[in-house]
Amino acid sequence: MKNSALKGALGALAVVGIALAAKKIAQRKRFMKGIFNEYGIKERSPFGFADRIREMDDEQYQELKGKFKKEFSSRCCIKDSKDNTVEA
Repeated sequence: MKNSALKGALGALAVVGIALAAKKIAQRKRFMKGIFNEYGIKERSPFGFADRIREMDDEQYQELKGKFKKEFSSRCCIKDSKDNTVEA
């Protein structure tokens, strides 16, 4: 049991990681539930969602697509476009 402190720290880190993953899953589940309610999708399956998308016009589809891009985009590698400009 030489490394019991290390094992305890790794165990605590694992618990925190699982808690963060569970929180993220719950947020995404709430988002999807809100989308289903907003667009009146009764069948809570990918097939019901796909059927509703087929019935949408282009404007509604683009709005929905924007919501998904905003919600599910990766936030780790976003570069600010203002910082990349070069002044002459």
